[in-house]
Amino acid sequence: MAHTQHIYTKPGETLFGFLMVILSGFLFWKAYSISGFESLSSPGALPLAATALMVITSCVSCIQNLRLPTEVQGHFFKEILPPVVAVMIAVIFLFAVVLNTLGFILTALAFLFLTIKFLHRSGTIRTLLLSAMILVLVYVVFRLVFKVVLPEGIIPEREIMAVIVDLFNSGAN
Repeated sequence: MAHTQHIYTKPGETLFGFLMVILSGFLFWKAYSISGFESLSSPGALPLAATALMVITSCVSCIQNLRLPTEVQGHFFKEILPPVVAVMIAVIFLFAVVLNTLGFILTALAFLFLTIKFLHRSGTIRTLLLSAMILVLVYVVFRLVFKVVLPEGIIPEREIMAVIVDLFNSGAN
């Protein structure tokens, strides 16, 4: 018998396996459309090999799951999608939806505050300070060091940065 990690399939495991087979097949097709398979050094060779491996392993995993009996006492939402994970997915989705409208600074601050408050359950002031410190660190690293353009939103970030630069430039004279 093939080596398996468990003797029963968990709720949703077979469906997830089929979804992985479909996704892997789609990615294989997209990798093939990069440049086909002309040679081992062609641009599409590595993506094609990686997605072929994905197709093979997801098919093997799916076949193994189909051979195992289903766990009777398991509950999908309890084992696969617990409330904490569902809430975090919703908050991340909300972050993505409002990012362009509100901008990075407000959206990231709200995201950090809500997730830290929800996951860590510390005091409001402490959570706000921690969120602000993390936001400043992320902003400095990505916006100022790596020059990543972040969505501006309703805070006039360029004008604020111009004033700060002017303050430093006038202090140097």
